[in-house]
Amino acid sequence: VQLQASGGGVVQVGGSLRLSCAASERTLSMFDIGWFRRAPGKEREFVGVSIRPIGRTVYADSVKGRFAISRDNTKSVMYLQMNNLKPEDTAVYYCAASSSHGAFRPDFYSHWGQGTQVTVSS
Repeated sequence: VQLQASGGGVVQVGGSLRLSCAASERTLSMFDIGWFRRAPGKEREFVGVSIRPIGRTVYADSVKGRFAISRDNTKSVMYLQMNNLKPEDTAVYYCAASSSHGAFRPDFYSHWGQGTQVTVSS
């Protein structure tokens, strides 16, 4: 199982970014795909998850209404659209795969992609 996150960068407060998580079609169908982030000096934090098989999504309260997870079936890519970004969203973002359903805790995720840095400047 391989996942590759990309799309990070520097954006101003209130701006938007879209992160991508590339994985095989098999991975996207067999695992829940979650997004996490780690800010400097903080623990890894749950952001959201796409729950198989229909892709129901659940989000952390801190990003609800601003972030959205979607999937491009033609490209085997999961996206994290981030809108109205705030300085506290600055972190390294990771996508990960879990064989559990709807897990919020990082230790339920067995496969991780490399992180992508998101910096929100004020």
